Amino acid sequence: MKKPLMVGNWKMNKTVSEAIEFVKILKNTISDVTDIEILICPPFTALYAVNNETRDSNINLGAQNLFWESNGAFTGEISPTMIKDIGCSYAIIGHSERRQYFTETNKIINKKTKAAFVTTLTPILCVGETLKEREDNVAFKVIEKQVREGLFGLTLEQASSIVIAYEPIWAIGTGETSSPEQAQEMHCFIRKIYEKMYSKNIADKVRILYGGSINPNNVSDLMKKPDINGGLVGGASLEAESFTKLIRYFK
Repeated sequence: MKKPLMVGNWKMNKTVSEAIEFVKILKNTISDVTDIEILICPPFTALYAVNNETRDSNINLGAQNLFWESNGAFTGEISPTMIKDIGCSYAIIGHSERRQYFTETNKIINKKTKAAFVTTLTPILCVGETLKEREDNVAFKVIEKQVREGLFGLTLEQASSIVIAYEPIWAIGTGETSSPEQAQEMHCFIRKIYEKMYSKNIADKVRILYGGSINPNNVSDLMKKPDINGGLVGGASLEAESFTKLIRYFK
């Protein structure tokens, strides 16, 4: 059975001191949790300090983005090597906000995904459709294109170890959320794409997370679905109390 993964994506929130205070509280509230993997993704500025606080705890560290080169004249960018060196084990790639505000294409996202693997970072590849795409009945076509092009050229081992996060764009930060049935339908669809691309064995291994206004009130119903293996959490991960409730959804 795949170990569920609960990811806190802080986005552009928290100073270093705020991040340290949060982690100190969280460590105490979830120190006994062993049956779910816990990951937080602070802004770049807080990664070093948070790594010092989470060392020897059950909290893993991830970055919210990366560049596809290991070094060079790329002012303002952060390389996978730097992220790995600072203590990260995961990196979020292709979040809808990166696609929307920074015009990241499937080709760019694929380059970043491959670069993450070079430094043994585990990519969390985000896919999702807009409200218009859902209303136009092209959501499944959009998701299949994002998955196939995002995974292009990966080895079988890489494809089975990557994490996929399905985040319907119309539900991110809006208070709206897919019904558990809608989310399960898309997660199942993604797993079937995997099976076509690779094999049923690899499709069964991959963890597919749900992202999109996930909160303590809806997490339990979502996580009961067979193809949902955790959550990519935005706003509800910014307070230790609400994130703890998400981590302990199974209790």
